[in-house]
Amino acid sequence: MIKVKIYSTGTCGYCKAEKAFLDEHNIVYEEARADLDPKVLEELKKLSGQLGVPFTVITKEDGEKENILGFNQQKLSEALGI
Repeated sequence: MIKVKIYSTGTCGYCKAEKAFLDEHNIVYEEARADLDPKVLEELKKLSGQLGVPFTVITKEDGEKENILGFNQQKLSEALGI
């Protein structure tokens, strides 16, 4: 099963758009709020090397991970097969 984790903030319009896009396609995801939890913020910095959101980590069935910075519908669609 593919796992999707989105690093976001409450004020990020692109984060809201990405979550709506995933909801439209019935994709289950975990949201990690970088603005509410300092540990999540540090995890975001470690994974992405910066603080931009949305930052999405897609873990495929074989364990391979794909990281996507920003709301990129094409990359998300390709990574998720939608």
